[in-house]
Amino acid sequence: MTLATYISDLLYRYECVIVPNFGGFVTNEISAKVNHFTHTFYAPSKQLTFNANLQNNDGLLANYIASSENISYSKALDNIYKEVESWEQLLKNEVLSIENIGTFSINTNGNYIFEPANTINYLTSSFGLNSYNSPAIKRIEYKQKVKQLETIAPVLPTKENTSKTPAFIKYAASAAILFALGTLGWNEYQKIEYNNLVAEAQQQQQQLEKTIQEATFVIANPLPAITLNVTKQTYNYHIIAGAFREPINAEKKLNELVEKGYNAKILGVNKWNLTQVSYASSNSKNEAINTLNNIKRTISKDAWLLVKEY
Repeated sequence: MTLATYISDLLYRYECVIVPNFGGFVTNEISAKVNHFTHTFYAPSKQLTFNANLQNNDGLLANYIASSENISYSKALDNIYKEVESWEQLLKNEVLSIENIGTFSINTNGNYIFEPANTINYLTSSFGLNSYNSPAIKRIEYKQKVKQLETIAPVLPTKENTSKTPAFIKYAASAAILFALGTLGWNEYQKIEYNNLVAEAQQQQQQLEKTIQEATFVIANPLPAITLNVTKQTYNYHIIAGAFREPINAEKKLNELVEKGYNAKILGVNKWNLTQVSYASSNSKNEAINTLNNIKRTISKDAWLLVKEY
């Protein structure tokens, strides 16, 4: 197996493969592209370049050759040096071609000129994706086709041919043109009719909306205005049955008191975020105290009086 094969294998997995005493092959991933002149699509790939300054041995190539050929590391390194020497000797007289890698030549300054080969895509994620050539799309307008048909079967209404031409010939010519135009323009005619129907429907809808917006409703005999004076009932004294953390428990307590005949109410949430439920409420202090004492004797000793100033 030649050195070029090992380099090619490693380029699939690594971005840089260094050949000791020769240089390094570096890959850069490029995205998909299209050539607008040739209409060719290219899949994502790795662009291969060469750097003559990368000559220090990093062990990657030698270790791979040693494991593949089951030889020692030093023996693999010697094989690399020998092939590099043969490359350099070849470059003195002609172009060096490395299979699946590219070609090398030397310019007048003694520097390597590298031309990468485009036969292999080293990007594994693009495996099986080849370049694709698509012909350009040609768009022909209907008007041009109609003009071509008119030149094929022209109808020239002159006095002479009007008087001399038999009727069936005129009808035949008209039928030929209509048939030719019908096969070509029927779809176009349908499109035009459809667009006309849509436009007409939109116009009717707009007219209907305009009529609704402009409509006014007049009541012949309007009813007289009614003024209601509503006074909010507030109470200063509330006999509290309990304060609950969960609102659902407050609802249960309220239903329980209402079933017993009390004019119970939920007073809302206090500053401790507790929902208060009252047995009853009053604007009379004496009435509230008497009700509280009665509840303490007969229902619950935990009842207490809440005083609110409005």
